[in-house]
Amino acid sequence: MFAAVFLAIVMVLGSASPGAAETRIPQIWDAKQRLPKPEVLPLQRLRFLTTTDFFPFNFLDSDGRLAGFHVDLARAICEALELEDRCQIQALPFDELEAALDDGQGEALIAGLAITREAREKYLFSRSYLQFPARFVTPKDAVFAEPLHEKVAGKRVGVRAGTAHEQMLRDLFAEARVVTYSRREWLLGDLKAGKLDAVFGDGMRLGFWLVGPDAEGCCVFAGGPYLAPEYLGHGLAIAVRKDQPALAGALDYALQKIEERGTFAELYLRYFPVGFY
Repeated sequence: MFAAVFLAIVMVLGSASPGAAETRIPQIWDAKQRLPKPEVLPLQRLRFLTTTDFFPFNFLDSDGRLAGFHVDLARAICEALELEDRCQIQALPFDELEAALDDGQGEALIAGLAITREAREKYLFSRSYLQFPARFVTPKDAVFAEPLHEKVAGKRVGVRAGTAHEQMLRDLFAEARVVTYSRREWLLGDLKAGKLDAVFGDGMRLGFWLVGPDAEGCCVFAGGPYLAPEYLGHGLAIAVRKDQPALAGALDYALQKIEERGTFAELYLRYFPVGFY
């Protein structure tokens, strides 16, 4: 099912206007920063633990094979570290991942584990390789010009109730007329019907909606991405056990090499062809 949805989105993008291809690639590293190449890791294997239900990061394709952004990223990491012959990827239910990592069933967890204070006390994390910015979406004929914080004043802006995005919208865009919704389909349906001036929410999910059949080409992103870790968290990173600092450092080195080589950009465009940055 997930693979079919993804294929449908790619087909839509293939016939989209040239403007849809203008995608900003998120940058992980300062171009001036250079990490030293790690020593050869004394690992008999490098097994990444992940799940099958975090589309488009980890999912089963139409043939039942594990696929997704995280799967390809893990393989690219192994290649950067010259560990292809020792590289493994195993999928488990999300609630079993931490126990499996703790028990040594794997060396690295790449499945969207939240980078909380409690998690940092338990694990080491790589550099965050992807964050989820908040974005505004408006009807095509009503795109807000910059500066956006002035243009939303007095506008009806829809947002999911009780979310970090609602709190962010109220705190940072206090002059907007906030309209809350308990269901995503109602929120986006009212935007499409012209009952809202804009919607504020997760850029990644909004990007998929924009090119999906439900939007019917009604709307576009307005303004830029809003990265706010204090509201939205620190994004995605790879977790390893506390007794593996050398591995954590090696993962950072590999992520930097992947970005330098353009591999990260290729993966981002493959799985997020409508960029949310």
